[in-house]
Amino acid sequence: MTSVTRAAARAATRPVAVTKRRRFPRGLGRQAALQALCIFIAITVLFPIVYVFGVALDPRSIARPDGLNLIPPDPSLAAFGTAIANPSPNKTSFVILAFHSVTLALCTSLVSVACGVLAAYAFSRLKFKLRSALMVAVLAVLMLPSVATIAPLFVLLNSVRVGDFILRSSLAGVALALISGALPFAIWNLKGYMDTIPKDLEEAAVIDGCSRTQAFRYIILPLAMPALAVTAFLGFVAGWTDFYFSWMFLDPHRDETLTMALYGMVGTYASTTPWNVLSAFAILVSLPVSLVYLIFQRWIIGGLAIGAVKG
Repeated sequence: MTSVTRAAARAATRPVAVTKRRRFPRGLGRQAALQALCIFIAITVLFPIVYVFGVALDPRSIARPDGLNLIPPDPSLAAFGTAIANPSPNKTSFVILAFHSVTLALCTSLVSVACGVLAAYAFSRLKFKLRSALMVAVLAVLMLPSVATIAPLFVLLNSVRVGDFILRSSLAGVALALISGALPFAIWNLKGYMDTIPKDLEEAAVIDGCSRTQAFRYIILPLAMPALAVTAFLGFVAGWTDFYFSWMFLDPHRDETLTMALYGMVGTYASTTPWNVLSAFAILVSLPVSLVYLIFQRWIIGGLAIGAVKG
């Protein structure tokens, strides 16, 4: 064995020193930037809410908010009591105002969903004449701003009279006006979701002896529950927060709503506006929408149709 061969053998058996390199997570700077952006967005969204709570807890009768006092001195819940005891310049109680707003919200939500799901199923599953034309018509109504329909709806509903009863100046008239705007969205939203539900489920139900109505009731409706919940929630929000139709159609001395009473608190000048009471009343108005969202949250977030068909 030559000396070169022996040197090569010794080098092969000699342990190799492993140099450890310090590795940093990949994309650390990008992740930090995204986290900073999320924190900035959260602060931007939450700051007005926290500030309104701070103004509502401020016991001072100040003409306008002074500075960024998120925690006012000597915070008190007196403004909430005032908002509940005397919420309207027309001396309408808080319970009556809430009843009117709940009536509009529930009617808008339930009727738009009930009619919209039937129309959406017909557009999604049935083949009939003028189907495409009707879908375009629904889309055209959906693209029309709701404010632009106030004048024609005012004239139309004002022409419906039975004795001293005028449909336009009643809660039923305002509910019909709101439904006319919520129904096209309900149809399009539910139709798009039903298109994603496989027809194999209905065909299997028909083979098992179900009629089309039974397949719609026991197969389509349970699977479409997330879309129904979202549509119902948005319809409830539209009815609860409506101001334009209520202000233009209703008599504030008879059928006043919460949004109308909230607008009535705004004085002509800043010095006549009770900012703490206004903020407390705004918080009370927003609470029911948050509760409705919490109730429907698992249907809104959950995807019940995922995994309905195997293979």
